[in-house]
Amino acid sequence: MKQLLIACLLTGALSACNNKDSKEVSKQEGLEPISYTLYSAKTELFVEFKPLVVDTTSKFATHLTILGDNFLPYTEGTVTVTLFSNGDSISNIASSPGSPGIYRLELKPRKAGIGKLVFDIRSKDITDQIIIDGVEIYTDEKTAINNQPDEVAGNDITYLKEQAWKVEFANAPVMKQTMHEVIKATGQIISAPGDEVTVAAKSNGIVKFTGQNNVIGSAIRSGQSMFAVAGGDVAGENIDAAIQTATAELKSAKSEYDRASELMKDKLITQKQFEDARLRYEASQITLNNLSKNYGAAGKNLSAPINGYIKNILVSEGQYVTAGQPLATITKNQRFILRADVSLKDADRMSSIEEATFTIIQNKMTYNTKQLNARLISIAKTVVGNSPFIPVHFEMDSSPGIISGSFAEVYLKTTPIYNALAIPVSALIEEQGIFYAYVQTAGESFQKRELKLGSNDGEKVQVLSGLNEGERVVTKGAYQIKLSSMSGTMPAHGHEH
Repeated sequence: MKQLLIACLLTGALSACNNKDSKEVSKQEGLEPISYTLYSAKTELFVEFKPLVVDTTSKFATHLTILGDNFLPYTEGTVTVTLFSNGDSISNIASSPGSPGIYRLELKPRKAGIGKLVFDIRSKDITDQIIIDGVEIYTDEKTAINNQPDEVAGNDITYLKEQAWKVEFANAPVMKQTMHEVIKATGQIISAPGDEVTVAAKSNGIVKFTGQNNVIGSAIRSGQSMFAVAGGDVAGENIDAAIQTATAELKSAKSEYDRASELMKDKLITQKQFEDARLRYEASQITLNNLSKNYGAAGKNLSAPINGYIKNILVSEGQYVTAGQPLATITKNQRFILRADVSLKDADRMSSIEEATFTIIQNKMTYNTKQLNARLISIAKTVVGNSPFIPVHFEMDSSPGIISGSFAEVYLKTTPIYNALAIPVSALIEEQGIFYAYVQTAGESFQKRELKLGSNDGEKVQVLSGLNEGERVVTKGAYQIKLSSMSGTMPAHGHEH
C-alpha cells in the first residue's frame, strides 16, 4: 500500500491509481456524447451531442424520422434548435439535411445552469416541435467530465438509423387497452346474397359470345349484351324452331279469331266459342312475344342484369346449352359474407361473439369486421351436414384484397379483457416455439425480450410478462435487427459530434 501511495504522489495524479474506474477513464478521454430519443405524434427525434459547456461549441447530430406505417427520414425542410436557460436563449438553424434524415446543428452556451432545448421542424407537409427539458450547462469541461455517469454494460443491439431507413421499419408503444378472449376458427369469404347474379340460357341452342369483353374480371354494365343462343341446324327443340312454331300457331289462331268475329256478328256461334277463339289468339301473341324478346339475327340475346364484374364464364363459344343452364356469373363486389367454422368444443362460448378479426391466407392481409361495417347475421345452433363445425356468418363491405372464395384464419372476439398490456402481432418473432420482441431502448439501441403471451385476436396480442407499459417495440423490421445481431459485428457509427 505504501508503494502504491508513493507511485501516486510521484505521478501527481491520484486518478491514475484506479485505472479500472470508468469515470476516471472518461476523464482521460474527454467528454463522451450524450443522446436523447423523443417522440411526437408525427416525428421521432434522436439527437447526439457532447454535454453543453459555457463558451464551447457543441455539435448536434439530429436524426429526424417521419412516423407512419413505415418510418422514413426527413429529406427536406428546416430545423431550428434553441437553448433556453436563465432568461437567455441562443439558436441555430439547418436549412436542409446534410444527408437524408440527419441535420447538423451546433450551439455555444453563454451561461451555466439548467435549460431546455427546443427543436422546431418545418417541412413542406409537417410542422412539429419537440422539447428536451432539464438539460444541464456546465461551467467548464472538467466539471462536465466529473458529472458524466458511469457507463453501464448491457446487451443492447446497435442498429443505425441509416439502416432502418433503408428497410420497412416501424415501432409502436406498449399500451394498456381493451382486448377480448378469442375463439380461433377457419373461414371463407363468399359473396353476399344479391351481390352475385347468374346469367342463364333461356332456351336450348348454340351459344355465341356477343360481348366485347367477356373475360373474367372485366367490368360490365346492366343491359350490356353478353351472349346469343341460336338453334340453327341442331336437331331437337331450340329457339329457332320454337319461334317458327309459335309464329304458325299465332297465324292459325288469328285466322280462327277473325272467322269467329264474323260469325258472331250474325249470331251463328255461341259466346263461349267466340271467347275460346279470342283467348287462343291472345295466348299465341304472348307466347311469340316472349320468345321473340331480345331475339335477333344471331339468336336469343342475353344481357347483363346488373352492373358489376364478370366472375366466371361457364361455357365456351359454340357450346350447345339447354334452357336454364348457367352461362356466366356477375358480381357487384360490394358486400361479402365471412363464414367462420367453429369447433364444437367452443360451442358454449359462441353466444358472446361480437366481432371478428380475420387474415386472408393467400395474401396475409388482416381485417377487422367493425372497420368493414360488418354485422353479425347468424350463429348456427347445429352443425351443418356431416361437418363437425358450427358456422358463424358476418356480412361486410368490400375492401382491397378481399376476394370471394378466399380462405381465412378467423379470430372471433368474445369476453372483453380490460387494461390488457398489448402489442401488435407483427412485433412477434418466434424461435423454436418461444416468442420474442425487440424493444427500442434508444435511438439506435435495441433489446431482445422473451415474452409470455395471453390472448391473441389476430391484430394484437396480450403480453403477460417481458415488456413494460410505454416501451416501444419494433413492429416492422425486427427480422433485419435479428440478422444484424447475428452477424456478430458492431456497425460503425458514421455520425459526427
